[in-house]
Amino acid sequence: MSTIASTRTSTPAAAAARRGRRLHDQGRPATAFLAPFVILYLAFIIGPALYGLLMSFFDTSLVKPGLSTFAGLGNYAEALSSRDFWSSLWHTIWFTVLTTPPLILLGFVLALLADRVARGRWFFRLAFFAPFILPSAVVALIWIWIYTPGLGLLENALGTVGIPVPDWLGNQSWAMPSLAISTVWWTLGFNFVLYLAGLQDIPRQLYEAAAIDGAGPWQQIRMITIPLLARTTTLVAVLQVIASLKVFDQMYLMTNGGPNFVTRSVLQYVYDEGFTNFRIGYAAAVSMLFFVVVLAVSAVWFALVRRQERNV
Repeated sequence: MSTIASTRTSTPAAAAARRGRRLHDQGRPATAFLAPFVILYLAFIIGPALYGLLMSFFDTSLVKPGLSTFAGLGNYAEALSSRDFWSSLWHTIWFTVLTTPPLILLGFVLALLADRVARGRWFFRLAFFAPFILPSAVVALIWIWIYTPGLGLLENALGTVGIPVPDWLGNQSWAMPSLAISTVWWTLGFNFVLYLAGLQDIPRQLYEAAAIDGAGPWQQIRMITIPLLARTTTLVAVLQVIASLKVFDQMYLMTNGGPNFVTRSVLQYVYDEGFTNFRIGYAAAVSMLFFVVVLAVSAVWFALVRRQERNV
């Protein structure tokens, strides 16, 4: 009897040990596949980020070897008291405000229209997503030709109907909206595809039941489509805000921060300080401050997602 009892009591422990060994054996191939990614991530993301944080506390320069002299929080204090830093941050925020709402709204509306097309849906996917795969240099060249005074396509088109046109990229009031328009055209396809995928996951039976109950198209959109796309909208909004905050390419290529620095973003300010003025330590400090801003936006997104998950 004692032998049988001991065997019974040891069976769960032995089974747990076998399951642990089996999971360990199955985890070895997964670890092997993940190892190259982890190594590259540590070498090219985490490593440079930590070294940049270290440089932000020194007066590091491209013309001097090593980290140079210790500056403590001096670089951060200089950045927070710099008018150029705050103006570039405001330009970045203003660009985000100009691009994020239309990219979300147009992406949703165009996806909603394309989802109702019975045939040729692939064509609309291709047409709206094609600009997104273009390199930033190509997009900048296309829109410079469109905006060129005297020769641009936009001026010729509006001139035929007698509408006066400004110097799109040379006027301080129109430079940032012009960049926003080109960015909306360039990146709209990404949000369009996300919304279209979300719409296709909504069961059609819900719309059929709502139509039987007498709900019109607008009521169906307001009561079914918009609530069920809440998570998609949150994802699109946060990805778009982060992407707009990290703007650099089109501003640098189309206006180089001008005219009179009204389109210089934070990242271009970092570039100018680091690679034009050779102040790598100060540029690293500005980068860390900007990283805090992006991190705060990501934290808000996680809070919104958790709230949505609790309400489901």
